[in-house]
Amino acid sequence: MAKISVYNVQGEEVEKLEIADSVFDMPSNNTLLHQVFVALMANIRGVYAHTKTRSEVSGSGKKPWKQKGTGRARVGSVRTPVWKGGGIVFGPRNNRNFVQKINQKMRRKAVMIALSEKIREGKLIVLDALSFPEQKTKLMAATLKSLNISNKSVVMGLSANEKEFEKVSRNIPRLKNILADNVNVADLLNHQYFVVSKESLQGLEKKFLPSQEEKAQATK
Repeated sequence: MAKISVYNVQGEEVEKLEIADSVFDMPSNNTLLHQVFVALMANIRGVYAHTKTRSEVSGSGKKPWKQKGTGRARVGSVRTPVWKGGGIVFGPRNNRNFVQKINQKMRRKAVMIALSEKIREGKLIVLDALSFPEQKTKLMAATLKSLNISNKSVVMGLSANEKEFEKVSRNIPRLKNILADNVNVADLLNHQYFVVSKESLQGLEKKFLPSQEEKAQATK
């Protein structure tokens, strides 16, 4: 098993923590990371552009002039797409669906690969505990400075027991708080550093460790 450094809130290394290679030492797979990232971005994409067809634009349904005898081109409605102010034929509609399906195995493996890459790059930082004598944002800012990641793009993974800690860090620019259990590829790739407590990292390890059934299938 590999080991990772654990720091206190003063930025001092306090211990080495053993981590499972099967979770935090996955080989690189940029193709999978890209596929999952694109799917996640597509799934949160909002559909805003919307044009009206000839049945939706305002205007009378009456034929503007008779079919023959006027010398002008025949026309059936002022809402025709040929006329200015008429309906749009092939414009964007708000019923488009950009959702892409990602199966659970792909999603899990991509997260483990992204975590492994953060560790290889030295950008996954583990704190021994998220605790301060006072609930002050300046204390969290001082911790980031001592870790040499102030003014960097940081995603903070919190456990269920650490949700109150969000109040200390939510006003820091370029820092995003998430529940560690909900970490995804998009958060890891969109931020330079991933900061978690020892408790949260062990929770992630337990979540992603292969089950006995998965181990049996892998040996077949």
